[in-house]
Amino acid sequence: MRLGTVIGRVTLSQTVPALKGGRWLIVSPFTREHFQRGTEAPAGLSADPSPVVYDNIGGGIGQTIGFIEGREAASPFEEPIPIDAFNAALVDEIFYAPLE
Repeated sequence: MRLGTVIGRVTLSQTVPALKGGRWLIVSPFTREHFQRGTEAPAGLSADPSPVVYDNIGGGIGQTIGFIEGREAASPFEEPIPIDAFNAALVDEIFYAPLE
């Protein structure tokens, strides 16, 4: 699982029937540098590519989420579906103290 901030949403004109009721979020993933800053707020967007993540639990713009990528992203569904990333958690707080 990776953490990231929701920076936008995608609107589709057509979708796979098994994915109705969810939405697609654009996520800026956290990098090592985000955590090395300690308690400071992450500044700006990540230089890493921003994945599009399927969301059916209500993540919103500006919120930190935990998302799963790859084959495991399709695991919560009964039938195989074509997704690469799935929102698995809405994150309230992150507690991290970098080693000095």
